Amino acid sequence: VQLQASGGGLVQAGGSLRLSCAASGRTFSRSAMGWFRQAPGKEREFVASISWRSIVTSYADSVKGRFTISRDNAKNTVYLQMNSLKPEDTAVYYCAAPRQASSGVYTQEYDYDYWGQGTEVTVSS
Repeated sequence: VQLQASGGGLVQAGGSLRLSCAASGRTFSRSAMGWFRQAPGKEREFVASISWRSIVTSYADSVKGRFTISRDNAKNTVYLQMNSLKPEDTAVYYCAAPRQASSGVYTQEYDYDYWGQGTEVTVSS
């Protein structure tokens, strides 16, 4: 099972980026998926999660109103649209998926079994 994250890069404050995470090896169409991030010198933290039918989403307070998580089950891919980026959004962003199917969302690292390799986002001021 592989989760391949992409779309990171360098952007100025106020700009936008769209991250993608493509899953291979198994389908996650019946599982929640999530995004986490780890800034330099900090612990990894939850960013967003989406249920398998895209009915339920959850966001960290720090990104609410600026980031949008979405998914395309036909493509086994989850996205993170990031708008109004701030320097404090600078981090390596990881996508993740749990092994079990569920109807809800997960906000804790321990709920996730599969992790992507990370894509780096740098926001300059």
